Amino acid sequence: MQQDELTALISKTAVLMEQFERRCEELERHQRALAEHLQALAQQVPGVLRQSADDSLRTLPGAVMGKLESGLSEPVGAYEKRLRDAGSLLHDGSQTLAGQLKRMEQLHKHLVWKVVGAAFGSVLLLLLGGGWLLWQYRADIDQSRISAELLRAYNRADVTLCDGRLCANVDDKAAGYGDRKQYRPVRAR
Repeated sequence: MQQDELTALISKTAVLMEQFERRCEELERHQRALAEHLQALAQQVPGVLRQSADDSLRTLPGAVMGKLESGLSEPVGAYEKRLRDAGSLLHDGSQTLAGQLKRMEQLHKHLVWKVVGAAFGSVLLLLLGGGWLLWQYRADIDQSRISAELLRAYNRADVTLCDGRLCANVDDKAAGYGDRKQYRPVRAR
């Protein structure tokens, strides 16, 4: 928005300078026309009047320039003041913007570190949870494996219930097991 104001101010200055140049040219034309008119009058009047006219013509450009300067000094001064004010505002705005950009950059860095920390913590938590579950289920699987082997052996054996007790078809010809050889293998079904 300040850039637009600065552009508008420069545009107004250009218009003011153009008007100044037109007025100067107009004044020069009027001065030439006046000089020619006065010269014609000077030829018609006696020498005293001619001297008076010459004196007037000599002082006229200075007076015109004085009036012109006094008329333009106020708008040009006001323009210069507005230009300085606009430059000051532009400088202040750029300083504020630079500060905001720096704060945003710091916030962005903090956010990145927080996200990285949260992601690292999540991965670590997943790894620890996965390790604990692996350890827990491995113990369960080992225990179930023993039970499964026992059930497979039981399913292959010729075993049944006899009045609430377990009965087996034992292989009498097989070698005995145990410290007193009291155990014999069960025959397969």
